[in-house]
Amino acid sequence: MALALLLGLGGCGGGGDGGAPSPGAATASPRTASASPTPSPARTYPLSTAPRTIPAVREHVAARGPGWRPGAGSGVVVARGSGALADEARLLARELGIADRGERPARAGDIELALDGGGASGAPESYALTVREGRVRVTGPDEAGVFYGTRTVKQALRSGGAVPEGVIRDRPDRPQRGLMIDIARKHFTAAWLEARVREMADLKLNQLGLHFSDDQAFRIESDSHPEVVSRQHLTKAEVRRIVALATSLHITVIPEVDSPGHLGAVLAAHPSLRLRNAQGTVARGAIDIARPESARIVDDLLREYARLFPGRYFHIGADEYRALTASDPEASYPALAAEARRRHGSGARIQDLATGWLNDRAAVVRAAGKQPKAWNDGFFRGGVVAADKRVEVEYWTGREIGARPPVEYLREGRKVVNANDRYLYYVLGEPNQFTYPTGREIYASWTPLVLRGTQAVPARYSGQILGGRFAVWCDLANAQTQDQVAAGIRMPLRALAQKVWDPREPALSWSEFSALAGRL
Repeated sequence: MALALLLGLGGCGGGGDGGAPSPGAATASPRTASASPTPSPARTYPLSTAPRTIPAVREHVAARGPGWRPGAGSGVVVARGSGALADEARLLARELGIADRGERPARAGDIELALDGGGASGAPESYALTVREGRVRVTGPDEAGVFYGTRTVKQALRSGGAVPEGVIRDRPDRPQRGLMIDIARKHFTAAWLEARVREMADLKLNQLGLHFSDDQAFRIESDSHPEVVSRQHLTKAEVRRIVALATSLHITVIPEVDSPGHLGAVLAAHPSLRLRNAQGTVARGAIDIARPESARIVDDLLREYARLFPGRYFHIGADEYRALTASDPEASYPALAAEARRRHGSGARIQDLATGWLNDRAAVVRAAGKQPKAWNDGFFRGGVVAADKRVEVEYWTGREIGARPPVEYLREGRKVVNANDRYLYYVLGEPNQFTYPTGREIYASWTPLVLRGTQAVPARYSGQILGGRFAVWCDLANAQTQDQVAAGIRMPLRALAQKVWDPREPALSWSEFSALAGRL
């Protein structure tokens, strides 16, 4: 009965088309070691093989035995001293339809969860999973690693009917693995976002970005500036519910209040702060960064949402400021140019004023205990003001003015997250020569080193690339329903999950990977 319940569990669905391995990709080491361990429990069993999961496990040491599947007396227990894993145990027991027996010794047929500093390698989010003598033991140095081990148990049962005998040692290649949703241009319901959180958790993804302020709308309730909030929006109660679910599944929710561009919804309520050029024409979405009132309202919002979102990160935007897209910014926006010289000296330009704005907003969120992030085209070459090197660069494009090649950022010693718009941008309606990315392309050709276009940066910079994020942008909001978006990103998200967990050439072909996604 327990197995019958298991087969009805939700998981990672999908579909797709055939693919080819990535040219020039590193050759993967064997996922299953075929040493000859002492047979357990009987010599009649064949040597086990690695379970089929998404993402694939990095290492499996084979053994002889029946593996593990839930039986009538099976339960999930927590090892003594590992009571912090009670939530993970409760969730797994519910998913498998077996008992949650709390903190007590394991017995035959059980799954035991334990915190153990060794884990798979002692690395954060790593785990070891051992199947021996009719029981399973999942250990890791932190709760997240053990949780990922339970995802492997769940997927192994769905894909193969049993968790194979032997030992799995597994860990992510990158610490930041995520999805970003533009909920400003298109309203997504709280229930839809919660479904994405659950989907991400099974794929061992750990960050959900919410871009909730833009020219079209401002989508989260505000107490400090209720006048900026759009009619359709998430309440703070809904956000707290999403954040609580994400936290329980080891996912950090990252808010983004983009400035000094993309503030049209805020400026609709504060028109006096709109940036105007020398002819008095309004620059769409841009706030006048020469005015102290501009900083005050944006900082009010940053501080308010830093309290609502308890996670480590805050995205402050900094991209596509209209003043810097003019052919001659200083001539087009003389008031900004004068303020730049007043604040930063006679040689300063508008880009220096914008960089000062970036640094000031970074200081605000850092004072609130957050690590700031910003888009790559908000970091400029030269100038008299340097962007704070502690701000993480989210590299998305080489199309925009100010978008320098990725290596320039890396040479400066900056930490970078990969949001390559060639592979990882799902833009509704496919405007501006965007096309919907496919899982096949990501699976075959993309790795965290491929920051721009299709070319990888030198491997010596790998340690500065923190991970990757798939992004849904809603430029033409009505081009797809939210259910169509969920279906459209299903396979790209699974391919991303595989490549940020293990960027080596995958062991499965694309057709095999797609078929597996359909079973999970």
